[in-house]
Amino acid sequence: MKKKSLFSSLLVLGLAGVVLAGCGGGSSDSKTSSGASKSESNEKVTIVGSTALQPLVEQAASKYQDANKGATITVQGGGSGTGLSQVQAGSVTIGNSDIFAEQQSGIDAKKIEDHKVAVVGMTPVVNSDVTVKNLSMSQLKDIFTGKVTNWKDVGGKDEKITVVNRAKGSGTRATFEGAVLGGESAVKAQEQDSNGTVQKIVSTTPGAISYLAFSYAKTDGLHTLSLDNVAPTDKNITTNKWKIWSYEHMYTNGKAKGQARKFIDYMLSDDVQGSLVKKLGYISIHDMKVKKDANGKVSE
Repeated sequence: MKKKSLFSSLLVLGLAGVVLAGCGGGSSDSKTSSGASKSESNEKVTIVGSTALQPLVEQAASKYQDANKGATITVQGGGSGTGLSQVQAGSVTIGNSDIFAEQQSGIDAKKIEDHKVAVVGMTPVVNSDVTVKNLSMSQLKDIFTGKVTNWKDVGGKDEKITVVNRAKGSGTRATFEGAVLGGESAVKAQEQDSNGTVQKIVSTTPGAISYLAFSYAKTDGLHTLSLDNVAPTDKNITTNKWKIWSYEHMYTNGKAKGQARKFIDYMLSDDVQGSLVKKLGYISIHDMKVKKDANGKVSE
């Protein structure tokens, strides 16, 4: 009887072990139904930087999270300089920028990886009371360097010009000044750190002029200017006929991995490039007929 009792006990323990092994808690590398590891699906991605790119990334992140339960993506502004410095320091997952890393002081472009996800056009904008519709590039330069201070001097009515500039470190400012000022210094003027703030100030300040990303330029209270009779349109940007534009970059500290890699791939997918990009006033990276390098050189 004792032998039989011992055998029965061992049998019960063995079966229990089999059941526990089948139901075992698993490891941190266990897979979700989608094939991604649970730790990866729950990975948090923090994105900061360019306010010009912010609306696109915010809406893409919302759609991405709806389709990828457990993914957490936080998107903030702060300007291109902030995005580049924080991603280089490893403080954020992705740094958004309107400019190449090579163009930003204090950034080692070799240590961060560039992912171009869209193109943004930038246009001079004026308060709706300004009657001028077109300027030459040299007239625009004279306004932003302080040589012209009244709209009557460029074909408008007798009204003081109020210049609103972007803060230093802004990728939008760097792009605008690179295309317009030709190395000259901008006039001292009030400076604002985001496209949204500039939009509000120009639309409520008679005689005001500034510049905005296309995605912010269509609003009540202001209108865009043509330059040398060239209109600020997507089509003109794709051929460089309109010269004030830049890539929208998403930088990672080294190779993009995990959820960051998947989200950047999503940004480049047809879901985003064929819908959100155009809906929000950007140009798809796939539509460009020219290329621009970090030195501003444009080629076919």
